Amino acid sequence: MNLRIRQLAVFTAAAFIGAATSSLADNSNLPDIGSPADAVLSKNEESRIGASIMRQINASGAVVDDPQIAEYVTDIGHRISAHANNGDHQFTFFVIDDPSINAFALPGGYIGVHTGLIEATRSEDELAGVLAHEVAHVTQRHIARAVTANQRQSILSTAIMLGALIGGALAGADADVLQGTVATAQGVSAQARINFTRSNEHEADRIGIITLAESGFDPRGMASFFEVIGRTNTPSEARMPTFLRTHPVSSTRIAESRARARNYTQVRTADTVNYGVARARLRVANYEQPEDAVAHFEDQPAAFQSDDWRYGLGVAYLRDDQYIKALRIFEELANRETSVIAYHIGLARAQLGMEQIDDARNTFERALELFPRNVPLVVRFAETLLRLGDPERAHALLLDLFNNVAPTPSQVQLIARAAVDADELAEAHYYQAEYKFMIGDLVGGITALRQALAMPDLKEIQRIRFEARIDFVREFMSEEQLRQLQRSRSIAQTVSTR
Repeated sequence: MNLRIRQLAVFTAAAFIGAATSSLADNSNLPDIGSPADAVLSKNEESRIGASIMRQINASGAVVDDPQIAEYVTDIGHRISAHANNGDHQFTFFVIDDPSINAFALPGGYIGVHTGLIEATRSEDELAGVLAHEVAHVTQRHIARAVTANQRQSILSTAIMLGALIGGALAGADADVLQGTVATAQGVSAQARINFTRSNEHEADRIGIITLAESGFDPRGMASFFEVIGRTNTPSEARMPTFLRTHPVSSTRIAESRARARNYTQVRTADTVNYGVARARLRVANYEQPEDAVAHFEDQPAAFQSDDWRYGLGVAYLRDDQYIKALRIFEELANRETSVIAYHIGLARAQLGMEQIDDARNTFERALELFPRNVPLVVRFAETLLRLGDPERAHALLLDLFNNVAPTPSQVQLIARAAVDADELAEAHYYQAEYKFMIGDLVGGITALRQALAMPDLKEIQRIRFEARIDFVREFMSEEQLRQLQRSRSIAQTVSTR
């Protein structure tokens, strides 16, 4: 087994053991007045385990950092979770750059969707059906309940089994795949164990369909997607879509889902523009060569091109540096549908490619007035401002955004770059520290904060903020991490005195 896989397996098993045994110790003298699952794995502990796995996924580089795709999936996910959640669960939705058809739920409300699954759906209702199913796994606490059901095997054996599943999930993959998707396999493997429990799957279907209907989606979307991918089933499991291995689909299950959906009033839904935008962007990104993406979209006669298709063609032209053609498409789309943020972004980027600098900046500024603090818009505008040599404005825009919306790791790196270019070096170290914390490198994060504290002309308010952040993070460090931190500080002091 690959060394990196073994390390991740041990890490997750250890995290599972620590959380579960701590819970047993904390609750051994308390009456059982809540869910039996709480006695083994509390919601807070589930969140901590999920956050630990999520940091590894972020560090793997497998998460799609296209803000337009990420925001779309997050918006759909939150629309669903708002109708499935009584406030006890916080959800984080993210997209994994992987062509396989799969989705998974981690402890603590982290829901991952593979790019291959988004492309495999035929409608927004089908995508919503998958997300509703995964949300139901979280709200029904299937992971904690699975642990409870396996108490007879002991917490230790359960943790070891979980670690073994994580370690072996990708054993048959080639080295390149292992390198980029090991962390993602943790989520897939952890869920695979619970999903094969028939009752859990059926409960997730039942709750998910209710949520779909209450969210305004067609409740038949879930069964529709199961039926589509069920047709791809083959005798060889190796050729079976991953989703089918982790979510076994039978004709009985599909029929039951359709029967449940008929209990609700049939709704006529239409795919949103952003569904088409996200799928078009994924389709363009699938081609290694820009000209191949252009050829794919140009193959459709102009008279039969939908707005989604034309948007994809415009993005392909941008990628292939055919800015004149891209400009024509985005001018037409943006003038006709002013409410679609993606069209304004595409227009500004085409203008920038044409070196129409003032026009590009004005397009972004007007869009920002219409859609303040929209994440993809601000991120793309900030990238443009950095390219145009205005890092101060970029830094200010990003800081305002991230004070109101939690950033992703790649977005934290972007604001760090803006701070460097704006000569805000202490803040740049601070942002870099936050990036390190997000990928689980606590020692590296504190080291970056110490570098910030060593900057000349440091303001008192910055010193207080940086020191408080160090004190806070140290509370969560293991003994080994604290020793490592001390060693790194001693080395730095030795180097500085030479």
